[in-house]
Amino acid sequence: MTASQADADAEKGRLLQEEDEGSSSEFSGVRTAVASPTDRLASLDIEGLNDIDVEKETTSTQERPQRNGAKLIAWITINTLATIGIIFTNKAIFSDPAFQRCQVSFASFHFFVTGLTLFVLSRPRLAMFTPEPVRIRTLLPLALAMSLNVILPNASLQFSSVTFYQLARILLTPTVALINYIFYSTTIPRGAVYALIPACVGVGIVSYYDSKTPASPKVKSTSFVGVIFAFSGVLASSLYTVWVSSYQKSLKINSMQLLYNQAPIGAVLLLYIIPWTDNFWTVNHASVSKWMLILLSGVFAMLINLSQFFIIGGAGPVSSTVVGHLKTCAIVTLGWISSGRSVGDKSIFGILLAIAGIVA
Repeated sequence: MTASQADADAEKGRLLQEEDEGSSSEFSGVRTAVASPTDRLASLDIEGLNDIDVEKETTSTQERPQRNGAKLIAWITINTLATIGIIFTNKAIFSDPAFQRCQVSFASFHFFVTGLTLFVLSRPRLAMFTPEPVRIRTLLPLALAMSLNVILPNASLQFSSVTFYQLARILLTPTVALINYIFYSTTIPRGAVYALIPACVGVGIVSYYDSKTPASPKVKSTSFVGVIFAFSGVLASSLYTVWVSSYQKSLKINSMQLLYNQAPIGAVLLLYIIPWTDNFWTVNHASVSKWMLILLSGVFAMLINLSQFFIIGGAGPVSSTVVGHLKTCAIVTLGWISSGRSVGDKSIFGILLAIAGIVA
């Protein structure tokens, strides 16, 4: 083979190679053209699936507030019913002579239930709040105030009607405002002051007429001792409320963390007072139904603490205050119905005036 023949053969081979590459390129182009509709369908399917996912996420986002709203309403209902239940349950317990001298023991029992409830809520599986340890010596004054905050109102409930007991608690707001003004120079809006005036006047009217000797023995009234315990309980509860706010700010912890630390301290602290104040000799004669009421009172206390946590977390303090007003109106109404008083009783004017003051 000569060089020219070799060159010719090389050139021929080059041309054949380019032809093969061209045909391969054309075939590839046809294959791409044929495959493109399938690719477009696949692309459409993927976009459709993405649209479905977006719709699902949108629906889920819309349903989530509805579920949260339903849970909040459920907790508000539980809190309201538990509060009403614990007041009437405690009234039935303290109306029994066997438990009239067991106020401190009853408060210690409630503190134990509260501490146990908060302990369960703080466990890692639930993790509703993170415990923050606080020195016992630091919390002793607050634990003592918390004890008086429970014992004095319970003593008032023993010697008072449910209506007066609940209306007297309305005085917490003006008393707290007064303490804050005297010791911390904190003021409240003038409109709030004007609203508190009829509330205080209404409580005074109810105190006067409810403490008078009723015309019928079936009518439930309030004794002078009950009035003293009620106003003392308001003062103790107001001091406790102010101190709780002060302790939270100084210790930089929330209400649940503070209550988690002080409830066990209060329960143990009262154990040293019980032998000097309570009489257990009469408890042996109590019926089984009364013991069941005591257990039910503990359950109510647990539900109140648990539901209050969810209400404040889900709706805020303002809505929690509204729930408080709702409970006041419900308890006063039920207390009036169960007291045996007639619609023409003069104390009803004070009740309406007090409720108008807190709702305004």
